[in-house]
Amino acid sequence: MNPSTPVTSEDVARHANVSQSAVSRAFTPGASVSLKMREKILKSAAELGYRPNALARAMISGKSGLIAMLVAYLDNQFYPVMLEQLSRRLQASGYQVLLFMTEPGDQDEVVGRILQYQVEGIVMASATLSSDLARECARTGIPVVLFNRYVATSPASCVTSDNIEGGRLIADYLVRGGHERIGFIAGAEDSSTNRDREAGFYNGLAEHGLAVFERVVGGYSFEGAAAAARVLFDRPDRPDAVFVANDHMAFSVMDVLRDELGLRIPEDVSVIGYDDVPQAAWKGYDLTTVSQAGAQMVEATAEILVEQIEQAAVRKRAAVLPAELIVRSSARIPQG
Repeated sequence: MNPSTPVTSEDVARHANVSQSAVSRAFTPGASVSLKMREKILKSAAELGYRPNALARAMISGKSGLIAMLVAYLDNQFYPVMLEQLSRRLQASGYQVLLFMTEPGDQDEVVGRILQYQVEGIVMASATLSSDLARECARTGIPVVLFNRYVATSPASCVTSDNIEGGRLIADYLVRGGHERIGFIAGAEDSSTNRDREAGFYNGLAEHGLAVFERVVGGYSFEGAAAAARVLFDRPDRPDAVFVANDHMAFSVMDVLRDELGLRIPEDVSVIGYDDVPQAAWKGYDLTTVSQAGAQMVEATAEILVEQIEQAAVRKRAAVLPAELIVRSSARIPQG
């Protein structure tokens, strides 16, 4: 065979003495073909140097097998971990993942470019899209899942943890630990995660007859959280505890409290975060936090996407997974 001529599936079929449809099934995840037949075809393909053309197959079948993931930032350690797990889960179901980055406010433009790749589904993590574009995706049969956030008016599906209950658990824990001046460092004002965590936190304080001591915005950034910590704590009437809206910011807050202000954690101030990223368990932080049940969120996201792609039926679904308080040493432990 001329080495400059691409090897085709027909060549493999002739070499293996099987039908072309058998070759196609051998290279299709989940297709019906015996193990013996698959091994025979793969052996012939290896000898001929054949590689399936995924783009050509997509043009013929109308199915690309591609899922787009759109993220606005990866600074928060929660997202790289979740995106890796979700990518592996989708690959196990026969789909490949394309990662796209965006800036806040540019999501719709990026999604417009994503659709040129003939993707079969879209996951939005740390990003949202307009309701109009979500409706357009639904109209064309492309399911969209918002991961770790929701927009009530959007037709897109969503997967979150119970952020309201998580916030309430934190308030209850801090009050039972004997704290009275409890501050809050907020994330992004326009994010559903921040709104729900804050609402649950305030409700939990109210159950004990308390209100938040002071609120400062950290914007879900490391630098913003450091600045917020200085505003809250570099003064005589400082809080005796603080809930920080995610772990990424909580690490920055703990660095400022200990290294700049000379405060002891938890002797002088208790700190609680949210997400339970791997670094939260590191000895240097040992952060008390709320776990988001990430594995369950990944599974729910994959199930929604795969089901709606394979059934060719896009509809809005919402999955809310339980939140769990993870007790470590950064917050005073309630007695009794």
